[in-house]
Amino acid sequence: MQHSDNQSETGPKGARSLLLLALGSVGVVYGDIGTSPLYAFREALKPIGHDGITRVEVIGLISLMIWALTIIVTLKYVLFLLRADNDGEGGTLSLLALLSKTANGHGKILMVLGLIGAALFLGDSMITPALSVLSAVEGLKLVAPSMGEFVLPISIVILVGLFTVQSRGTGAVARYFGPITAVWFLVMAAGGIGHIFDDPGIVAAFNPWYAVSFLLREGFLGVVVLGAVFLTVTGAEALYADLGHFGRRPIQWAWFMLVFPSLVLNYLGQGAMVLQHPETASDPFFLMFPSWALLPIVILATCATIIASQAVITGAFSLVRQAIHLGFLPRMQILFTSETQTGQIYLPSVNTLLLFGVIALVLLFQSSEGLATAYGISVTGAMVVTTIMAFEFVRKKWQWSAALAVAVLTPLLVLELVFLGANLLKIHDGGYIPVLFAAGFTIVMWTWRRGTAIIFQKTRRDDIPLESFIGMIEKKGDHGPACVSGTAIFLTSDPTRAPAALMHNLKHNHVIHERNIILTIRTLGRPRVSDDQRFEVEELSDRFSRVEIRFGFMETQNVSKTLASLRRGGLKFDIMSTSFYLGRRKLVPGKSMGMPHWQDRLYIALADLAADPSDYFRLPANRVVELGSHVII
Repeated sequence: MQHSDNQSETGPKGARSLLLLALGSVGVVYGDIGTSPLYAFREALKPIGHDGITRVEVIGLISLMIWALTIIVTLKYVLFLLRADNDGEGGTLSLLALLSKTANGHGKILMVLGLIGAALFLGDSMITPALSVLSAVEGLKLVAPSMGEFVLPISIVILVGLFTVQSRGTGAVARYFGPITAVWFLVMAAGGIGHIFDDPGIVAAFNPWYAVSFLLREGFLGVVVLGAVFLTVTGAEALYADLGHFGRRPIQWAWFMLVFPSLVLNYLGQGAMVLQHPETASDPFFLMFPSWALLPIVILATCATIIASQAVITGAFSLVRQAIHLGFLPRMQILFTSETQTGQIYLPSVNTLLLFGVIALVLLFQSSEGLATAYGISVTGAMVVTTIMAFEFVRKKWQWSAALAVAVLTPLLVLELVFLGANLLKIHDGGYIPVLFAAGFTIVMWTWRRGTAIIFQKTRRDDIPLESFIGMIEKKGDHGPACVSGTAIFLTSDPTRAPAALMHNLKHNHVIHERNIILTIRTLGRPRVSDDQRFEVEELSDRFSRVEIRFGFMETQNVSKTLASLRRGGLKFDIMSTSFYLGRRKLVPGKSMGMPHWQDRLYIALADLAADPSDYFRLPANRVVELGSHVII
């Protein structure tokens, strides 16, 4: 459900609504970034810990983390990108849908960038649950060292359970996500405050010079460390992707009032503790807490990582639905797990793919330390893509001059490219995994988009213009095909041509209905469509009408429900005497498709996996007629 930012809403009611939305955003939007303290500082210490860790190095590391959070999360996402929305929706594909309408000559470049950004996010949605849950459960080893051998099986059980309950929906427990995660942030802040006084000199980390001098002094090793420092900002993309769920102001309030202070305090506390007790560098997060509190902290951390994983999974479902509606993926079965919240959806095929991917990662890397090396590339890549697309946004939508856009965004882009380069150094240590995931997802989306466009052009050459067809039918009059009672609705993607199902019905059954509706379903480049713009009706003749139904890319494409509105709007037909005719294409590989043979095969496989259009568009099952044809590709 989208929540707009009503700037004029004031008073106790408005403040309470804002507070509740901010609390909800803590669980969904900040779950991922809130689990970073479990492993970020620990991994950043490892490259420099071989010869002992110096005071200046620890302060430099904490300074890097604080300023990464400040520049990338606070400035780029919270203050800047949350304003770059598509009718209230954020995310890479949402931005692509908005920009593609104004792209001048570089639409393909934007499309490729959008696909890469979406693919990187999907790759991240596999790594995040595996890394987060493993890092939390590993705290059991500090509670009881003998529990070490059970970390892997416990993590797998938790992850399998998490993906299993997706089909039941998360509405019943989602109301607890915000409060639990808020408690998690408060506990992290308390843990940090409890150790800052171990060495109050750690507050020098607020001085950015310590971060800069660390990089200058360490040289190449500093670049390696940057790859681990970046773990502090993983999850920042969720800020932008989940914009439509909560609105800009609640997300900003949650960041400044709770999330940012808690993260900074925790990292400062970890740094001060390591300065005072260097032996705690092996696991600085869990060792911040007294032994009696370890088990409750491990349980709370596990809950927080499950919530973070849930947020990423939900984000993947939402992203795939956008990709389907925008024509980048074949239709998939989309189930709704809530009668009131349209955002709570479940895609069985995506859920299964994520489950197998996550379990494979856990079994392959077996520890959060191993997975941390694979993490970061997909996130930094997605951030770079978003920044590049932001150049186009500010130029086209905010009317910035080229000089201003370059001046504001180039420093961000350079910083993110440095982070990306640092993470690419981990490519041989497992960093190739997210790269392979992203490459695979990009190829799938590009193949579907390209193949669909080629087939459209191929079949269009053989189709008859609709007006010419109607003219021929009307000219024949009583000498034409037999007229049968009732209404026939023909679904087509090209309203200017006679639908293939109409031609097949005429060819094989030699009949035409007394009322024929040529129906086209359009997905617009905005999240939602108002009721007054939902459909357009054009009367072509006494027997033929052309209807276009429009949906936003975040909406459920329920054609049956919309047709009821059409009838109330004056288009007369009886639904009980109406048949829906769908063209079913059987794709046969040929030699003239325009894509390599392997891509032809991939496209056919994707088409075979596509959901039945009658289910996808919510058509009445007992009123659908499918007419098939072979198409050589």
